[in-house]
Amino acid sequence: MGVEGEGDASRSDGNAAFGEISNVNADATYKAPIRCILPLKPSAGLGMTAMTRWRTLALTATLVAAMSTAVPTATASTAAPASVTSTCSRAYLPLPDPSCTPGVTNPDVKQSTINQTICVSGWTATIRPPTSYTNPLKQQGIIDYGYSDTNMSDYEEDHFIPLELGGSPRSPSNLWPEPHAGSPNSSSKDTVENRLKSAVCNGEATLVAAQNALVSNWTTAEAVLGLS
Repeated sequence: MGVEGEGDASRSDGNAAFGEISNVNADATYKAPIRCILPLKPSAGLGMTAMTRWRTLALTATLVAAMSTAVPTATASTAAPASVTSTCSRAYLPLPDPSCTPGVTNPDVKQSTINQTICVSGWTATIRPPTSYTNPLKQQGIIDYGYSDTNMSDYEEDHFIPLELGGSPRSPSNLWPEPHAGSPNSSSKDTVENRLKSAVCNGEATLVAAQNALVSNWTTAEAVLGLS
């Protein structure tokens, strides 16, 4: 910080001199001159008392001006960029990375309870989490999977083990951003899920068998269960 004093400039009334102290801090966002009043130095003939009083007033004015210097503020250019690193592999697509999304079941859904849970029309709507919960997970999942397309509408926040087959509604380990694009894709999986749910409720397959076939590879689950 540079300070430039001009305390010798005199006023016409002879009582005091005005000084301008400029804030020249290059990093400050506000730079304006600060005007302070410095008393005129008394003549030597007024004695030591007047001289001491003048020195005290001059020192006080200088300190006040120095304390009024603008404080620099940080700018956007000085902020370090956030690190964005993918932590989940896309090599398993159309399946999720099993280390990130292994699939988690709902303990309330068992073979003995399917007629009170998944086989009841509309039951999944009673446990489905709201988008206020799933959207932040989707946004983070897009980063974790390193998708170049970051448009959230291009993905379904998919329950890997679907709710209709006894999947956990809220576990992050059962949710992932499944792409709508490509083939097979999110729509293809929905079709398989519906077929497996019907098979479980109709007695064509057990709940655990359907869950295992889907987690192993949902694209072949129907064939594994003898449903195709």
